[in-house]
Amino acid sequence: MSALKLQIEEFDAIDFQLIAIHTALEDYRLAYYINQVLCTNLAKCQSQINIKSNVGETSFGHFGFEDIKKDTYWNLIQNKTQILSSKKQRGLGLFSDTESHTLTKVYLLPEYRKVDYFLKIENINEQEYMNTLVSKINTIERINTVYLIDPEKIKSKNNLIF
Repeated sequence: MSALKLQIEEFDAIDFQLIAIHTALEDYRLAYYINQVLCTNLAKCQSQINIKSNVGETSFGHFGFEDIKKDTYWNLIQNKTQILSSKKQRGLGLFSDTESHTLTKVYLLPEYRKVDYFLKIENINEQEYMNTLVSKINTIERINTVYLIDPEKIKSKNNLIF
């Protein structure tokens, strides 16, 4: 009987495309406009993406859409969120046991701090189709910039596995 060997490269293959979106729009408005322009059906997902950082654990909201005809899955993910951390300070006198609260920004992909949202599309490898999507998304008002990101160059791509 012959043994079946699996190569590690089979599991390391990247099967998604990533579009970076810079905008001040709220996530639900952006999803609505993308649905209008691309004829998709992005809907709010009940589950959130949980990430542990050096500040603490946080979660990122996202919208999802499964295109059964093309066998693709779309995710619109926010890149920025905030963690509220509290710290007790001991001291003497009138203000002895005070508690201070600080808001800390946490990023899904820290190397892209200026990006507001990512559109992750799984099972698409057509570059021309992706360029068409970028140009269509760029027609939405109140979007500053849209561009493709090479998934091979992302350092924290484990955060995109969910």
